[in-house]
Amino acid sequence: MFTRFEEYAASSMLGHPDSPPRLQGKLLFGKAWEREVFGLALSLSKAGCFEWEEFRQNLIESIAEWENAPCDGQPHWDYYEHFFDALMKTIKVSGVLSSAEIAALESGGRGMRHG
Repeated sequence: MFTRFEEYAASSMLGHPDSPPRLQGKLLFGKAWEREVFGLALSLSKAGCFEWEEFRQNLIESIAEWENAPCDGQPHWDYYEHFFDALMKTIKVSGVLSSAEIAALESGGRGMRHG
C-alpha cells in the first residue's frame, strides 16, 4: 500500500517518458532488484536525501540518451537499468554517500542486476 508520497511519486510519472512499466494499472517488476531499486529511490527521496523531481529529470535524461543513440550496438531496452543509472547519478550529486560507498554500490549493483 502506497503512502501519500509514494502515490504522488508514482502518479507524477504517469503519461510521461519516465513512466514505469505497468500491467493492468499496477507497477510491473520482472525481477526482485527492480522492486528494490524502485523502493530505494522512493525511500531516499521521502527521507529528504534528494528531490523526487531531480531524480525524474535524471531518469528522463537517461532514457533520452538511449533513444537518441545509434541503433548499431545499442543495448537492449530495460527501463529499470535506466532507473538504476538515474538513481546512481542522483545519489552522486546529492552527496548522500561517500565515493567509496558509491563504488561499492555500483559494483554490487551490477551483479545484483545481472545475476
